[in-house]
Amino acid sequence: MKKIISILGSTGSIGLSTLRIIDKKKDYFKINLLSANTNYKIIIKQIKKYKPNYFFINDAQTYLKVKKKKIKKKKILNKIEFLKFNKKNDITISAISGLAGLAPTIKLTKLSKKVLIANKESIICGWRLLKDAATINNTKVISVDSEHYSILKLIENHKLYEIEKIFLTASGGPFLNYKSKRLKKITPKEALKHPKWKMGKKITIESATMMNKLFEVIEAQKLFNIPDSKIEIIVHPESLVHAIVKLNNGLIKFIYHETSMIIPLANAIFEGNLNIKNFFSEKKKYHKNKSNIKNLNFSSVDSKIFPVIKFKNRLNELPSTPIILNAANEILVDQFINKKIGFLAISKFIMRILNSKNYKKYAIKSPTSLKTINLVDEWSKQEIKKLIIKK
Repeated sequence: MKKIISILGSTGSIGLSTLRIIDKKKDYFKINLLSANTNYKIIIKQIKKYKPNYFFINDAQTYLKVKKKKIKKKKILNKIEFLKFNKKNDITISAISGLAGLAPTIKLTKLSKKVLIANKESIICGWRLLKDAATINNTKVISVDSEHYSILKLIENHKLYEIEKIFLTASGGPFLNYKSKRLKKITPKEALKHPKWKMGKKITIESATMMNKLFEVIEAQKLFNIPDSKIEIIVHPESLVHAIVKLNNGLIKFIYHETSMIIPLANAIFEGNLNIKNFFSEKKKYHKNKSNIKNLNFSSVDSKIFPVIKFKNRLNELPSTPIILNAANEILVDQFINKKIGFLAISKFIMRILNSKNYKKYAIKSPTSLKTINLVDEWSKQEIKKLIIKK
């Protein structure tokens, strides 16, 4: 019997990777729902190629444009129609970027046996809502970020008291070996040249600042109920080891794999019962450089190159602090990409919002509803914009 699968964010990098996996196992899946925002050409291509039962389009203009095509036997959904969607899934991939992915993820968590989540904002900002929906509906929620999927596999046979430390590895991005003085003149073009991963603009800038690792600490703490004190960030330039677990019995375990999201995605979809080589084309052979395993380097994070690391002990200080950090960072990354602020200004403005007059008023709010989460998110975005204007 075919597995019923839905993909939230089917035109993004994770969505496209998932569809490449499906292409290799066409007889294994039936696509129930795909969703996207504005990429009209890819939406039409996916409707014709994959023939999903439904396609949810978030952007109103794109929705109307697609509806005009009058594609037979396919239900094109807008926001209102999506709220009424109630078709069951075996697997849902949550890959919508940003906080916009939270509500659809909660919706499909209630309708799925397993949710594979690549939308970090849903975990950072709305984990309590997501966890409650998963618990009530007996749904498995698995992060397919390479780091968190690795942690899951490393600790699945261990109790919390057996774990001494979990290390999240960071590539160091393009500026790992820079002198701190050089960072003052960094351009967006330079920051977008990641040495190991091909990613979207926002996550690439977050890798350059290392904000992405701070968010991963928040995710790990929420996903696995691990105290912040047991999570440490270390630099691993090769990006081949994705997480390390140190146990109280003296053993240290790690998971190594190539820099491809296909690997955690395919393993999570098939639950490890696969030959990963089958998902790579001849042009991009799996495990091209076997000698890499002989050259693994690890080091501590230099706070002069990555000043945001100083905020690690404040990530979960109040219930809505993660929401504030996520929203502020989103605006700051956009401002930097558009050359409105400098690279080092990102960490400086993060510090300012954490020390702003009304920070505590919003940070103490409990993120137990979408309304509260959106309220805190909006305050943070408006506050950081005000701080930028005042600079």
